[in-house]
Amino acid sequence: MTRQNQRDCIRHHREALIKELENLYRKYLDLLTSLDLNERDIAKLTQIMLLSRSEAIEVLSQKIEEPLITSSPKQS
Repeated sequence: MTRQNQRDCIRHHREALIKELENLYRKYLDLLTSLDLNERDIAKLTQIMLLSRSEAIEVLSQKIEEPLITSSPKQS
């Protein structure tokens, strides 16, 4: 597998995982509305889930498959 194919594969799976997580969070946020909980508890759970979602998606949104461009150390 070429390096570009590896990058494409990583990108594809990273983006697929993001979509799966978004669907999972959406499912559980919808579920919260059907639970017999008071509004305060639903609000707490919703806030925790949204923070968790935000962190997970942010980390996965980083393009780890892109090559790092670095420069060699300057020699004196």
